Amino acid sequence: MASNKNKSISIKKYKNKRELNIGIFLFAVVFIYLVVTVIMYLTGENISVYEVREGSIVNDNSYTGLILRQEETVNAENGGYVNYYQNEDSKVKAGSNIYVLSPQKLDTESDTSDSGASSSSLNTEVQAGIISDIQNFSENFDPQDFSTVYSLRNEVTATLQGALSESKTDHLEAAIKASGQEVTAYKADRDGIVAFSVDGLESLTKDTFTAENFDRSNYESRSLTDQMKVSSGEPVYRMITSEDWSVIVQLDKETAQKLTEDEVTSVKTRIDKDSETMWADFSVIEKDGDFYGCLDFDNSMIRYADDRYLSVELILEDESGLKIPRSSVIEEEFFVIPQEFITTGGNSSSQGVLINEKGGSAVFQPVDIFDTTEEGEVYISRDDLDPGSVLIKPESTETYTVNETKPLTGVYNINRGYAVFRKVTILCESDEYYIVEEGDAYGLSNYDHIVQDGTSIDQDEVVFE
Repeated sequence: MASNKNKSISIKKYKNKRELNIGIFLFAVVFIYLVVTVIMYLTGENISVYEVREGSIVNDNSYTGLILRQEETVNAENGGYVNYYQNEDSKVKAGSNIYVLSPQKLDTESDTSDSGASSSSLNTEVQAGIISDIQNFSENFDPQDFSTVYSLRNEVTATLQGALSESKTDHLEAAIKASGQEVTAYKADRDGIVAFSVDGLESLTKDTFTAENFDRSNYESRSLTDQMKVSSGEPVYRMITSEDWSVIVQLDKETAQKLTEDEVTSVKTRIDKDSETMWADFSVIEKDGDFYGCLDFDNSMIRYADDRYLSVELILEDESGLKIPRSSVIEEEFFVIPQEFITTGGNSSSQGVLINEKGGSAVFQPVDIFDTTEEGEVYISRDDLDPGSVLIKPESTETYTVNETKPLTGVYNINRGYAVFRKVTILCESDEYYIVEEGDAYGLSNYDHIVQDGTSIDQDEVVFE
């Protein structure tokens, strides 16, 4: 009995078998992926992305031009004090009264009309016409076409001038009658536009102007006004006899040569004075080793009848389309094959070609098409086919060996998260941007995302934005 009490009991410990925790495993995989992604992003070259938007580029050159017109200075036949029947820049017919000369000044300040009404007031018909023009303008005004404001101003000015000319004539006749003086009226000997300023350059033509005429440091224009005293033979008004007029601008040799080589015969212009845009016939004139651009207009001369020098912009390019950075544009080589070798494969709608394998069997190979031409050529990625591949024309025994390559100009589109080449057709350019054609089936669309530096990425490369 005693021996049983001293008997020892042996206890052995066994290790528990650990089971795989799937949650920890998945967490570790995701963590490693995130770490690798962050490292690749930090150590790799960052891709700058540009969103394509509609825009325009206007390439223009600004000049100060010399105006040439068919005009002449009319001198006074006798001395005296001059008063004008017409307003500044009025159109007159031959035989119309232009001015009168009187021995003494006429009292044109007081109201000499029989009715006592102001001679400068407008009748209700004229007022109603102006109000109607303003209302029509307000209803149809487009902020994108602000130049219509100047057109309205010109219309209202013309209406006011016509109305005030009639009023001024009546007022002057009343002043002459009240003065009791013997006055002499002088008439226009031809149709034209009357202007009351002279500068001594009225006789200039395309054959007689010189480089010195562009120096405005000593230029003076003399205004001719009512109640001015003139002597016989002094200028009393200026008559412009044609709607044809020209603006001469100074060109540097390179610009003149480029415009000549491009055979530019007409050019779009913008007049800074009133922001009016007009087309002009264009030619280059060479004189004494200097070059000049001649802009010929056949309308709107009356708006600039008082100007000798005019700031004008030559709009040599004005294109709208999709605006992209110049840095995004690259050039890539593509295989070129005849379009009749393109087909669809089997049960698929994918486009591809039939490749002639050894043994004479035809194997369908899907291909990506990057452009087609009017001549029937198709641009295929060089990754889709091997040089020397023999293509079979569908439903024919005719074959074509792939070798010819041609370049395409384009950008890398990254809408899908990887780089895809898209061709572009450049319409015009500035120092930083291109305007490219919109609506091309193989080109870009508004709001597309492209790589800003086209040389920083390859076709099909995944992009981390």
